[in-house]
Amino acid sequence: MTLAVDKIAFKPIRDESGIALLITSVGVAFALRYLMQFVFGPSVRGTTSQPASLSLYFIDGVVRVNTHDAALIIIGGGLMLGVHLLLQRTKLGKAMRAMSDNEDLARVTGIPTEQVVRSVWIIGGGLSGIAGYMFILWKGTLGFNDGWLLLLLIFAAVILGGIGSIYGAITGGLVIGLTASVSVIWIPSAFARAAAFIMMIVILLVKPSGIFSGRSTA
Repeated sequence: MTLAVDKIAFKPIRDESGIALLITSVGVAFALRYLMQFVFGPSVRGTTSQPASLSLYFIDGVVRVNTHDAALIIIGGGLMLGVHLLLQRTKLGKAMRAMSDNEDLARVTGIPTEQVVRSVWIIGGGLSGIAGYMFILWKGTLGFNDGWLLLLLIFAAVILGGIGSIYGAITGGLVIGLTASVSVIWIPSAFARAAAFIMMIVILLVKPSGIFSGRSTA
């Protein structure tokens, strides 16, 4: 599916600006969202039973961590480490970084750019699939609207980290996620996402192009 999305929606505008690609991503997300609703229906389905939990006692209270939470932390950390090793230690990762810096120069030096692009789409699709599975495992229910609820936060993380930077997206995701989670200590949980967006605005006022703007990272 990822290769089909690339060929139909993104390949014709691959040389356009990052904002154009971002807007196209929103359109593709809408299309896939309603395609899922048409095929599977709008109903929400339960997926997992209540997992076993472990209580951790702190001075101010108790924090309960279940097996799904632990799996999220371990797998998420492992995937971030895997992406780092891919970029820094493998031939494909070095080709990806070269294309990120200068695609024309990478093509002239003999890097098979189309093959690299296809590999990126396959890897990205795999990571998205794992992330979606882990989110549904943690949430316990499955519905066509689940991805849409996260989409704005994902875009906020990408913009905050710096469009075009993988490490920026990881950093932006951590900042947005931690802000939304920690903010519920002081404000109602209904405003957690608002707190994350406020944090994004504050950081962008200081660094308008994102945290990793202007750095030579992939």
